[in-house]
Amino acid sequence: MNGRLAIIAGGGVLPLRIAEEARLQGDDPLIIALKNESNADWSGFAKEIASIGDFARIRTLFKDYGVDRVVLTGWVRRRPDWRDIRPTLSFLGRVPFVVRTLTRGGDNAVLEMVIALIEALGCRVVGAHEVAPGLLATLGPIGAVRADKDAKGDMAVAIEAALMLGRLDIGQGAVAVGGRIVALEGPEGTDAMLLRVAELKAAGRISSRRKGVLVKLAKPQQDVRADLPAIGTSTLENALKAGLAGIVAEAGRSLVLDRAELVRKADETGLFVMGVDPAIKEGKPL
Repeated sequence: MNGRLAIIAGGGVLPLRIAEEARLQGDDPLIIALKNESNADWSGFAKEIASIGDFARIRTLFKDYGVDRVVLTGWVRRRPDWRDIRPTLSFLGRVPFVVRTLTRGGDNAVLEMVIALIEALGCRVVGAHEVAPGLLATLGPIGAVRADKDAKGDMAVAIEAALMLGRLDIGQGAVAVGGRIVALEGPEGTDAMLLRVAELKAAGRISSRRKGVLVKLAKPQQDVRADLPAIGTSTLENALKAGLAGIVAEAGRSLVLDRAELVRKADETGLFVMGVDPAIKEGKPL
């Protein structure tokens, strides 16, 4: 690790938290903020702006700043179009592969393509958990509140649904209420899915007498160097709006943001948060 760390930052608070943790680990990260996506306050960090898909500019930035490691983090609201790609000369032969992936592949396929293209520039793509290990979800309760019997039943159902959803390369989250799946995460993201659950409960389409559980898991086939699922205070606030009993994240393969504040609010509002191993089957302790 003789070179500099670069963080290619999409939207949300996650890129900033990764940068702060990386600095605590002794790095001085370069932030490459994605144009029209990154919305964090990068005061105090070296920052450059690049359009998504502009590999020619990104290659120049890597060279100018001596970058040898790269973290991909944050959401990207707008899926890149093949016309957004600005290849380097060495990438011209890969353009047909890029076009096929962008037009036919799921999110995981696109991320794997991006990782391959960045590593072709001579940099190593590393996972957010490698530069910020303190953000990883741990196994067991995260806070004082515990899941009751009903919540554990919902948890088991939602784990199975999230795994199936991930295998299809669609999303990472599922909500179960009263032992049945009521929402699956798509391109809209977790917060929008939870708001949809809240609307369905308000309309009487989902029982308001039963609470329910949100489960977020990495896709089984996911390259853990990009797009690990994350939960934070906004997840908790929207879970409360949806009337849920708790939030479940995959231990060791998901990130917990602003943990102290998340635990404080969860304990205060009676909502449980916990990390699980998705290999655990119903009937065994969760």
